[in-house]
Amino acid sequence: MFQNPVSWEKWVAYFNAKGYECIAPAWPLHEGDPADLRNNPPEGLGDLALQTIVDEMERVVSALPEKPIVIGHSVGGLIVQLLTQKGIVASGVPIDSVAPNTMLAFDWGFMKNSALIANPFKGNQPFEMDLESFHASFCNTMSEEATREAYERTATHDSRNVLRDCMGEAGEIDLDLPHAPLLFIGGEEDEIIPYELNRKNAEAYTDEASITDFKAFPNRGHWICGQEGWEEIAEYISGWLTAHETNQYSTEDNNNQ
Repeated sequence: MFQNPVSWEKWVAYFNAKGYECIAPAWPLHEGDPADLRNNPPEGLGDLALQTIVDEMERVVSALPEKPIVIGHSVGGLIVQLLTQKGIVASGVPIDSVAPNTMLAFDWGFMKNSALIANPFKGNQPFEMDLESFHASFCNTMSEEATREAYERTATHDSRNVLRDCMGEAGEIDLDLPHAPLLFIGGEEDEIIPYELNRKNAEAYTDEASITDFKAFPNRGHWICGQEGWEEIAEYISGWLTAHETNQYSTEDNNNQ
């Protein structure tokens, strides 16, 4: 939420250089320049539903010549899990992921931000992300100058219904099913999705034959994929994927530190 493919440009370049063929598809009503989207929110943005986004991502994934590795952040992390449940991905990496099945964290930042966005009294009025909110929720570990650059380059407004739907039927997953390998990543200073909730999410998967791992990174907020040092997270993911592909994978190497 509150982003579009612009925020993934460095990641696409990074993994292309590693030999992957990367795409970063936009959510419906999220195509274009973020500044233009902020200044002229697309008609119908407030009505956008989670299931509409999941259906579009499933269409993109199903059209590929082979099962892809999927990486998603926040609500995108939940979408990674939903696509994994459908059996259409080779492996998935949910980062700072919204958790399925109305899984909550009793954390002030989590409760405050969830309530602000999902506020039922706002109806279908889009949530307008401003610089102050972006710094408090996404970029709390960053300077005001770095936050402003990130905001102006990448931030968008978004539909409150997407987060509301995450807490409903559209966000439900059968956590007992076998599944493709999953690597959960959390930022220890995240004010939107506490890393403890990421760990709880990972540990909720019960199939012992399936790979489900978790890694927390210190001094990282919700802007973990864009803040200084994002390369460390990308490198960790790359190593995890390579180790798994060569059957050298060890869960002991990937425990939270």
